[in-house]
Amino acid sequence: MSMAQADTQPTAAQIINQATQQQWRLVDADNIIKITLPTGAAYIELNPLLAPKHTQNIKQLAREGFYKDLNVYRFVEGFVAQGGDESGKKPVKNGAKAIPAEFYLTTPNPVNITELDHHDGYAPITGFLNGFAVAQDDAQTQTWQVHCNGVFAMARDNDINSGGTEFYVTIGQGPRYLDRNITVFGRVLEGMEHFNRLSRASIKNTAFNPITDLQVLADISQQDNSQFKVMRTDSNAFLALIKARQNRSESWFVETPNYVDVCGMPIPTKRVER
Repeated sequence: MSMAQADTQPTAAQIINQATQQQWRLVDADNIIKITLPTGAAYIELNPLLAPKHTQNIKQLAREGFYKDLNVYRFVEGFVAQGGDESGKKPVKNGAKAIPAEFYLTTPNPVNITELDHHDGYAPITGFLNGFAVAQDDAQTQTWQVHCNGVFAMARDNDINSGGTEFYVTIGQGPRYLDRNITVFGRVLEGMEHFNRLSRASIKNTAFNPITDLQVLADISQQDNSQFKVMRTDSNAFLALIKARQNRSESWFVETPNYVDVCGMPIPTKRVER
């Protein structure tokens, strides 16, 4: 890209600020879970299209209070924060301890996504679907959410169908080698700082990274009326944003690589002020 082109191309910030209301979508509160941690709350949008069983199960667990007073018991620097029932002994009422893996969605016909036009070492096709970073096979009949920073996924043992209660959030560079080895079914909308501020090691006589509660946002609307909007990843604004991220037009930048990978493309998200 020439300097003249860079000067005329809008910046990422300008595209986001100028996006019309139609180019944003309001996130359904029934598909948001709120996790209250020692330093504050994180809000996570679930992905029912790609992982309907996991989405339904964690909402059932939330509604029966399964996660109340459990903790984030595993913290690996630059990798994941994992929470739930470390003992594996807490009984469930309506949810399930283990559910079938949903590593990818298989469809009879191709699924159209907002594609990135470059080679990816982990998948033939990468792009975006309904506000999530995804990948696909060559035929576009297998679609899965990829491991970028801030994704929400279900931990498992060697048995691929053993996941059900133990969730994790990625806190470093996306571990893409985990793609299609584990079920990814959401992403953090707000509150990543609370996962990053978790304790790294336990302290004697002190609760280790306690989870005050994990709730479905729609269920607590009288106590928490938070709302979030996400830029539509099938909108013209998002297409323009991809171009702006591939070649940054701000005067600070010297190099313009004409490239952005699927995890380097942040999906604009904002809290709705009431």
